[in-house]
Amino acid sequence: MNEPIVFKRSVLIGQLVLIQLLVPPLVAIGTLYGLTVLYDVNFDGEFRTLAVLVAIIAPLVMKRPEVNALTVLPRWGSIAASLVMRWLLLLALLFAIGYATKTSTEFSRRVVLTWAVVTPLPLIFISIAFNEIVRRFMLAPSNLRSAIVAGYNEVSIALVERIRANPGLGIRVEGFFDDRSIERLGLPEGQDLLGGLSDLPATVHKHRTDLIFIALPMRQVQRVVDLLDELRDTTASIYFVPDIFVMDLIQSRTADISGVPIVAMCETPFQGTRGLQKRVMDLSISLLSLLVLAPFLMAVALLIKLGSPGPVIFRQRRYGLDGQIIDVYKFRTMTVVEDGPRVKQVTRDDPRVTPIGRFLRRYSIDELPQLFNVLAGSMSLVGPRPHAVAHNEEYRRLIKGYMVRHKVLPGITGLAQINGCRGETSKLEEMKARIEYDLEYLRQWTPSLDIRILFKTALQVLGDRQAY
Repeated sequence: MNEPIVFKRSVLIGQLVLIQLLVPPLVAIGTLYGLTVLYDVNFDGEFRTLAVLVAIIAPLVMKRPEVNALTVLPRWGSIAASLVMRWLLLLALLFAIGYATKTSTEFSRRVVLTWAVVTPLPLIFISIAFNEIVRRFMLAPSNLRSAIVAGYNEVSIALVERIRANPGLGIRVEGFFDDRSIERLGLPEGQDLLGGLSDLPATVHKHRTDLIFIALPMRQVQRVVDLLDELRDTTASIYFVPDIFVMDLIQSRTADISGVPIVAMCETPFQGTRGLQKRVMDLSISLLSLLVLAPFLMAVALLIKLGSPGPVIFRQRRYGLDGQIIDVYKFRTMTVVEDGPRVKQVTRDDPRVTPIGRFLRRYSIDELPQLFNVLAGSMSLVGPRPHAVAHNEEYRRLIKGYMVRHKVLPGITGLAQINGCRGETSKLEEMKARIEYDLEYLRQWTPSLDIRILFKTALQVLGDRQAY
């Protein structure tokens, strides 16, 4: 649900939204002013202009989603990671403006650099404190809203389980209404079953129920219409829960096209600003990595050239975003450069692997040229690993949902890799496990998940024994 159903509509919602909009620019400007005082720099001219830009841009870039249980009660790590990503985006925009107007050199570098590094700390602290205040309000017993569910089935059971597992939603589920008997439903006597569907309207009137979830199958559309008619004179909020959610959905969400409601059943997680966040992180980290690693990369290239005949860089066609074929770059680690209709996977002690190639593969150094793929936009730092075209054509026929992984850019590393799914996939079950991790990444993506994957990848490279 996108609507903040946990709150009774009041002035408080407006206050919360206003605070969320004002905190980032106020903290950023306050920190900037404090640093000019600390470093004995006049807060005038260019710094006042910078403060005005922050006041205009920060509420747009740093604003959080609308207030609801999922956005005001996240984990502290999620808050911190989200703020850092949005702060980097704000800095990138300010830098672009300074570069375009040729005014970036007019600022005190010591003040600006300190400001860029220090500001996220008070932002994170204040945001966490704000969320804790909201948490206390939302979990207060007086704020709970009562709910009942029409229909007892897989969808309604899953809905109630999720509501009860997340007390931050502020919903107290009283039970179910269904025309089938307790014996037919297989329920312990009296457990959660409050009566038949015909009893529901009277119960709503008597107990002034706040929320009603209708989870009847689509084939019972007339029963749904009749039930809505019977509930017209109540003040309860009514939500229809379609039974399509028993299916495995990727980034499901509701929306509308010119007023016509639609439900996304399989969608990329990188819509709108989320895609921009992802791209900013990819560009900044890949560019910095290439600058730092340039001497090392040249040394590796020289060793490959001296070690065996053939090109330094191996290019292989693989499927990228939306199934489009891309060229993926790697340091050549073998005596062959296979990229045809049949590609034999590398096995342990494979004679095709060169001595220097074995070392490069052992520590995943052969993957580093893919930073250029990231820079060019054909790959991401984190995402499903791209497979050779020949392997794709083989596995797409054997594994259900295989091609869904291509709804995002392929990555240098991914959720599957940090969970041990690396190296040769000699069995179909091994590839299925890898694909399931890829799809889970699409379902669960957040900026903090990318950061955790990158961090775990760096630690894992040193101790991994599956790369060969």
